[in-house]
Amino acid sequence: MRLILKRLFDLLLSLLLIVLLSPLLLIIGALIKVTSSGPMLFKQERVGRHEKVFKIYKFRSMIQNADKLGAGYYMDGKNDPRITRVGNFLRKTSLDELPEVFNVLKGEMSFVGPRPTLKYQVDKYSDFQKRRLEYPPGITGWAQINGRNEIPWSKRIELDVWYIDNYTLWLDIKILILTLPSVVFSKGISHEQSEKDVDDL
Repeated sequence: MRLILKRLFDLLLSLLLIVLLSPLLLIIGALIKVTSSGPMLFKQERVGRHEKVFKIYKFRSMIQNADKLGAGYYMDGKNDPRITRVGNFLRKTSLDELPEVFNVLKGEMSFVGPRPTLKYQVDKYSDFQKRRLEYPPGITGWAQINGRNEIPWSKRIELDVWYIDNYTLWLDIKILILTLPSVVFSKGISHEQSEKDVDDL
């Protein structure tokens, strides 16, 4: 029943936001296309609930095929040369994640939940850590408002499991409200995440 209520909340909110944000989505997409070559969206396989793989949607913030250059999937320092000028702004404001609303509409993600990770990361999970896959992955989550990228993966996973054990619809609403100042003030955003963070699982 908790998951049914969560899904209904996600469905109604995603439909509302897509309608309200459609002009902004079009403007951002146009800016990306006219300022750099490549597709408007970045698509990448992530692992969702019960280890189901899906393609996450984001606005492209790096040059085309950036995952094959430099540090690969990871940030190569605060001034990563692979990030475009528009992409730098999108990352600072978290606007690059707006297309994930369509993942929510499709039921692949939720507005609130553990952030979706790559399969090779999930392959390293212990049984306890796999518990974060019991709920749909989220655009934001308990870990995001309690440190975000400033805390190691192992701690983030502990926070994700706490969220699953203590989930209520009110908790989701609380997390969404607390996410706003984190985004506005770029709280907890780190550009220094490396593969070691994952290896420390």
